[in-house]
Amino acid sequence: MKTGTTIIELDNGYHLWTNTQGSGKIHLLALHGGPGGNHEYWEDTAKRLAARGLDIQVHMYDQLGSWYSDQPDFSDPKNANILTYDYYIDEVEEVRQKLGIDDFYLIGQSWGGALTQLYALKYGQHLKGAIISSMTDNIEEYVVSINQRREEALPADAVAYMKTVEAAGNWEDAQYQSYVQILNEQYVDRKQPVLPTHLISTMATDVYGPFQGDNEFVVTGKLKEFDLRDQIQNITVPTLVTFGGHETMPVATAERMAKQIPHARLAITPDAGHHAMMDNPDVYYDNLAQFINDVEKNTFK
Repeated sequence: MKTGTTIIELDNGYHLWTNTQGSGKIHLLALHGGPGGNHEYWEDTAKRLAARGLDIQVHMYDQLGSWYSDQPDFSDPKNANILTYDYYIDEVEEVRQKLGIDDFYLIGQSWGGALTQLYALKYGQHLKGAIISSMTDNIEEYVVSINQRREEALPADAVAYMKTVEAAGNWEDAQYQSYVQILNEQYVDRKQPVLPTHLISTMATDVYGPFQGDNEFVVTGKLKEFDLRDQIQNITVPTLVTFGGHETMPVATAERMAKQIPHARLAITPDAGHHAMMDNPDVYYDNLAQFINDVEKNTFK
């Protein structure tokens, strides 16, 4: 399979940016978070896994609406079906088909981890293994966790101020955003400065907003309804549940998920926030490589 960048045309006429790195017969398809983020924290995944003895091809893409791919006008009624779970699950499957891969590993971080769970439930016959990276199977427990996190990180008056601003919907408030930045540096990107960097924001807010809201510490969009607690036991493929040890997502939920999914393993990356692959890549990729190696050798437990 050709390495480098390929632009694929979807059946709906829009185009996605894709990139393949590495070589070999093992295939890993990587899903970014957000929604509305992009692939960039997966750019060195093939190199890191190759350094750990894996002959692997890593495929990345930016989901529709994200930075390197087409960005539809979501105010156009013809695009009303895009900002849905069903669209983005089926997009993963269409990308798989157009890249020509099967019997592959799927890794998803945050929102991508939600898609990994949903894909495994709907299209699991194509998977060799699933990696759920920093994503719960429900938002209720996540909301409890993020409220605890900010109460730990900020004084009571700052938390009260944030709640007042949130109730008013005044998301541009400078003091509020300064508190969000403190929380980001504690629980999302603990390794500063964050790489990669851009001169302007690359977040697709037209996608992020309808699902999440303004930031990682409030949930005002469709993700409020996300709950697979009564379904994840139906994920039958070998699964790695991997969370950062100091992140927005509750580790207790990760522990339950790893027990509830029939063939799952839990891996916690210490000294890492929500973007554990950037905060502590050595441990993160050791765990990922071990999982893939064990599945390939049929020694996964």
